[in-house]
Order: sequence, then C-alpha cells, then structure tokens
Amino acid sequence: MAIILGIDPGSQKTGFGVISTLNGKNSYITSGVIRLPKGALPERLRIIAESVAELVELHGPTELSVEQVFLAKSADAALKLGQARGAAIVPCVTRGLEVSEYSARQIKQSVVGTGAADKVQVQHMVKALLKLPGAPQEDAADALAAALCHAHTREGLVRVAGATAIRRGRLR
Repeated sequence: MAIILGIDPGSQKTGFGVISTLNGKNSYITSGVIRLPKGALPERLRIIAESVAELVELHGPTELSVEQVFLAKSADAALKLGQARGAAIVPCVTRGLEVSEYSARQIKQSVVGTGAADKVQVQHMVKALLKLPGAPQEDAADALAAALCHAHTREGLVRVAGATAIRRGRLR
C-alpha cells in the first residue's frame, strides 16, 4: 500500500490531499487548504513548510505528487509560486518521500480525461473517483487530483513493465 500526499502549491492558499492506494483502489484519507495570512512571503513560506511537515508526520505518506510551476501572469507571481512549491517539497524530501511532479495539464488529463478541464470538472471527478459525499474545495480538489494522477501513473507503469510494485521510485 502507498500513501500519497498531493500538493497544489500557492503563495496565498496551498491545497493538500492524502489518499491511499492498494491494488489499483484509491481511498480518501484527508484534504484541505493551508490558508496563508497577508504579509511577508518568508513568513508564509514558513507556514507552508511547517504545515506540510505536520501532514507528513500525521499521515505518514510515502510519496509526494506536486503540481509543476506554470507560466504565471507575471514573473513575480511565478517566482512566488516556485518558492511555495519549494517550501512544500523540502519537508517531504527531508523525510524521505519520493517526489513526482506533474503539469496541470497532465493532472487534468489523468483525472478528467482532458487536459483542458476546468476547476468544476476536476472537483466533480475527484468526488466521483474517491466516492466523496460532496465536492472538495477547489484547491483541495486540485491536490487530490495530483495524488490521483500519481496513483494512476504508478499503476500504469507497474502494468506496462510487468512489475509487481514500485519502491522508492523504481519498478520491482
């Protein structure tokens, strides 16, 4: 069994979602949004890092799936997003998690079936795939979608390669 932490990074809100996967069956564990206060970026980055570290300690994921940086509206926004990603990745790497990165298009393609899906479609499919009673909040749904994308990718790799599992990022 693998426990996957999905992260949808942001400098104002960072979504997270945790799922477990066993023999192609994905189960919801938890999700939510780390809401960041207005103010200096270093303080917000500290909150992201500490919050993700707490999630790792609490839920014990073995793998991290994170959305790649996309070209934002401005260079400043892209830099802040990149720093938020880094703040989320570092506590995971220091605890030995394998990190996989996917573009927003790859995540949407994996979960919805089209890389051009909108937020409502992602929320709907995450709800359906994880059999949730209601649609998760947008950022949490994006993080759960990242985790599901990784689960789908690792299952596909196992099937194609004829391996029986993935351990530390390698087929076995």
